[in-house]
Order: sequence, then C-alpha cells, then structure tokens
Amino acid sequence: MSTSEPVNLWTSEDHTRDYLGRADQISHRTEGEAALLEFITPNTRRILDLGTGDGRLLALVRREHPSTEAVAVDFSPAMLQAARQRFAEDARVRVMEHNLDDPLPQINKFDAVISSFAIHHLIHERKRALYGEICAILNPGGVFCNLEHVASPSAHLHQEFLTRIGFTVGTEDPSNKLLDFETQIKWLRQIGFTDVDCHWKWRELALLAGRRQ
Repeated sequence: MSTSEPVNLWTSEDHTRDYLGRADQISHRTEGEAALLEFITPNTRRILDLGTGDGRLLALVRREHPSTEAVAVDFSPAMLQAARQRFAEDARVRVMEHNLDDPLPQINKFDAVISSFAIHHLIHERKRALYGEICAILNPGGVFCNLEHVASPSAHLHQEFLTRIGFTVGTEDPSNKLLDFETQIKWLRQIGFTDVDCHWKWRELALLAGRRQ
C-alpha cells in the first residue's frame, strides 16, 4: 500500500474481532447511546444505520421503537456477518454491504439516520460529502445522530483519552482520521441541518445531532 493512501483496517477479521471483544467496555459509551436515543421520536418509521458494525446501536434503537423498519450498512465482512446474525429473525431490518468511502446508494428516504464510531474512519472531505448525502435522504424533520470519536484540542488531552481507554499513541487504531467536533457542527449547519449541537461529550466521544428542515 502506498503511504499516501488512507489506512482502513476494518476489512481485517482480526481487527474487527478485537474491537467486538472490547466494544462493551468502552468508557461512557452507554451514556452516549442513551443520549442518542432521546432524539429518536415515536413517529419514526424508517431508520438508516451507517457503519452498523454488529448492529449494537440499531438494536438499542429498535428495542425502543420496534415498529420501525431499518437499513443497516457496513463494509466489513466480519461486521456484516455479525449484524446478519443479530437480525436474522428480524424481517424489518435489512443488512446491506456498502463502503462509506463511496456515495450512498439510492435507498429512499428515512426519518432518522444514525451512526456510531464509524464516520471518523473517512477522510475529512468524504465526511463532509457524506453529511450532505445524509441531509438529502432525510424526510423533512428527520434527525441525524452521530455518536462519534472526535479529535481532542491538544496532544496532551489525546494522550489522556487513550490512556483512559487502554491505548497509547503507538497502539491507537491507524484507521482513525479524527476531526474536532466544532468543524463538523459548522459543516452540518452550512449543509442545512437545524438544531445542530454537540448534545453529549466525554473527552473524545461526542454526540452530534441535527434535523433536516
């Protein structure tokens, strides 16, 4: 691989299995997930989960809103297998293979688009483009909730965060392409989202959300 190419290890089964083995132990994760659930309204009918992984977040949302239909998107073979196993008995969930490096396919409109710790693996230009695509597929009044890994404002704070989650600068995931939440909030507002804010944050974990007018 050329050094100029962005690194993404999530097609590796070993990398994916390592993450799944510790996903439940990520500090404060359940707090961020609980904050996200507050934005999924009772009238939500269709949900899109971008970078669904093993379907953890979508399962939480569907537990609260069992009448919804959902599309779960990922590109990692191991993650897709895990998500298909999780939703094997749920006819209302469609698991679809798609790489978020590429434009979203034509999959109709949604009342909510959710994502959890996935979009930070994209280069910054693609992050912004994806946000525009998300806005375009949301129904009026629909919500976008991104529970995300964002950049710290200093190297010292970044090192502190890594220590808290059991990593170092030398062992952190090279797939990460972290960006500060302020820039991403600015993008969402420029694209046309309203009620945009960082609604929850613990160090480098943040919930960014906004609605389509």
